[in-house]
Amino acid sequence: SERQAYAYFTYRPGKALSEIATKRLSAIREYAEFGAGFKVALRDLEIRGAGNLLGAEQHGYIDSVGYDLYVKLLSEAVEELKGEKRPVEFEATVDIKVDAHIPERYIPSAAMRLEMYKRISDIKTPDDKMDVYDELVDRFGEPPRVTQRLLSVALVRSVMELAKISRVTLSQGRLQFYTECLDMEILGELFEKYNGRLYGSSLGGAALIMRLSAGEEAIGALEELFTLYYRIKNQNEKT
Repeated sequence: SERQAYAYFTYRPGKALSEIATKRLSAIREYAEFGAGFKVALRDLEIRGAGNLLGAEQHGYIDSVGYDLYVKLLSEAVEELKGEKRPVEFEATVDIKVDAHIPERYIPSAAMRLEMYKRISDIKTPDDKMDVYDELVDRFGEPPRVTQRLLSVALVRSVMELAKISRVTLSQGRLQFYTECLDMEILGELFEKYNGRLYGSSLGGAALIMRLSAGEEAIGALEELFTLYYRIKNQNEKT
């Protein structure tokens, strides 16, 4: 309607309000202008917390893409209600246990953490990753290692989708890649670059295997490999 509405909240004299109730009433009083409902919702999220969806208790694939998956499910539900059909997308799985998230101590605001999770989920290229990293440094300071890993995992997943690699796992110091579509031209350059550490395989259905060096972190190795893949593919397409 074009008319302003009003709400009155009452409680008995002398009643002790809980801390959460006080914060919620303050939020409603603070955000009273038209269109402020979203701000109220974000403030409520800050008060009650975002739950384990954005926490460190999850590991592996869901830890790195929990919010991204949530956004996709929400979008699919909205499109279904609208009667729209979503195109089938190729999705890559990084099936490796890794602590990768945005700690509350680094970005205390739940709303801002959600914003950055969305920015990270949109990473498609190495340049995108550096842009998000620079934004984090400018706004919040040097990101902790767990957050840097999250950026790396987002980039790895995007380039895996580009390369049509459906899944990567880690077992006994070896990364195993699963795909039915290999670009032999790029693969030849990668074999030369990694000098025997990367090789073809039919072990358990894996198409490729990469041996990690002593003390090498799996996510770091994956980022290096797929950044190189992206650069080679880009160069080949230009020529």
